[in-house]
Amino acid sequence: MRWLVWALCASASVASATPPVQRVKPYAVVGDAIEQSLTGQAGNATRGAELIQQRHKSLCVLCHSGPFPDRHLQGTLAPDLTGIGERLSAGQLRLRIVDMKRLNPDSIMPTYYGIATNSKDSRIADGWRGKPVLTAEEIEDLVAYLQTLRP
Repeated sequence: MRWLVWALCASASVASATPPVQRVKPYAVVGDAIEQSLTGQAGNATRGAELIQQRHKSLCVLCHSGPFPDRHLQGTLAPDLTGIGERLSAGQLRLRIVDMKRLNPDSIMPTYYGIATNSKDSRIADGWRGKPVLTAEEIEDLVAYLQTLRP
């Protein structure tokens, strides 16, 4: 009987530790931008600065370089993000993070805020299928941080 109680308690704690499934909220693309915040509020630039450097979460510095620590660990496949806040609006940045493929279907940049449904898409790891790579809040944090990158 003790093992049953222990098993029930253990499974309940694991179930409560499982993060909720993220849903993709609807958004409107106008021209080359998503003008409205995905969350209805501005992101946190400090959290965005931390997130952009997380190679296993945001993946940004795998391809991009910029004014970030550890320059030798930054990528060279995509544009340098130095001064990006001067060149692009928050809405333009938001669309590029959400789904760069809307602007350039041949882009190697993943869709960060969408649900991969095509099981034949070899660039989506099984662990990421069925959920967005980044939450709406994380995207807003990145947008807030990228807006601070000005010459």
